[in-house]
Amino acid sequence: MLLEGIRIGFALTGSFCTFGQVLPELEKFAAEGADIYPIISESVSKFDTRFGKADELKQKLRTITGREIITSIVEAEPIGPKSLLDIMVVAPCTGNTAAKMANAVTDTPVLMACKAHLRNGKPVVLSISTNDGLGNNAKNIGMLLNMKNIYLVPFGQDDPFKKPNSLVAKTELIMPTVVEALKGKQIQPVLV
Repeated sequence: MLLEGIRIGFALTGSFCTFGQVLPELEKFAAEGADIYPIISESVSKFDTRFGKADELKQKLRTITGREIITSIVEAEPIGPKSLLDIMVVAPCTGNTAAKMANAVTDTPVLMACKAHLRNGKPVVLSISTNDGLGNNAKNIGMLLNMKNIYLVPFGQDDPFKKPNSLVAKTELIMPTVVEALKGKQIQPVLV
């Protein structure tokens, strides 16, 4: 198995429309032997949307990972001092989360998990999904691309004519990005 014994924090933030693409990737991590710690933002924990109900999503995460979900800043903080993870994945990573991470804001369970994990000098993989990636958030994505121990899943425009500023990661490349990040390498090309 490709990820046997690798401890992965797998966090979801509120790009609800991409959950249907992300969850099968999470199942692949489980099938490859990863020990997965699920983490969700408050909005993912609370909001029922046209893409699904929060409680149903949480049950799927528990089923896939076999673990309880980290849903608070207090629960996420020990990730650093206890060195719980080998790698952290945020998929999807909203523009809001990317902006806060680029600017050292830690006000959600996902951001605390990333901050706590980064203090150990270990990799964080971001799977961008934002409607303003080529707008106001372009500078934040640029900052993240230049940060130590931050790796991005290759991304591109998802609908250049109807949503010209929108960027979304190629979710099928989350696992290959993780494999490279564990070696300290950014998968290429980043822009697809």
